[in-house]
Amino acid sequence: MRRLTAVLFAACVLALLSPAIPPASAACTVPTFTYKHGTVTFTESGADTRVQVEIADTENEREVGLMCRTALAPDAGMLFVFADITRDPFWMKDTLIPLSIAFIDNGGHIVGLFDMAVAADPENGPFPTYGPKNQYRYALEVNQGFFAQHGIDTKAQVRIAP
Repeated sequence: MRRLTAVLFAACVLALLSPAIPPASAACTVPTFTYKHGTVTFTESGADTRVQVEIADTENEREVGLMCRTALAPDAGMLFVFADITRDPFWMKDTLIPLSIAFIDNGGHIVGLFDMAVAADPENGPFPTYGPKNQYRYALEVNQGFFAQHGIDTKAQVRIAP
């Protein structure tokens, strides 16, 4: 009985110390890019919140995004820049980090905020899609809960600096 208790205790400790993010599988491979960098600043109620971003502004970079990554710094994100306004939704294929996404229009207004969960099977899905009702030009992915933690909602003004 004492040995079983010790084994169960060790299993519980390992479960608590293990990250909730699924490990990257050997099948999770994507091309790597040298992304441009910039800053996205949210201003709401006189307070600024900055996010250091990698900029995905080509079709190939946008397609890969944050796929296969297992971590994202607390104040970091990926900014998806589209040549024209769009309504295309996002999904979480091969994405291993729970994310929040802000859709931003040409005028620097947030037109949609969503939390996106990691799929039970990140490689094969199923994959819900996330997108606003209104058109957007930019999408910013950050760690899930970032916007709520910083009190950012659709009233925030957004500035993007390359």
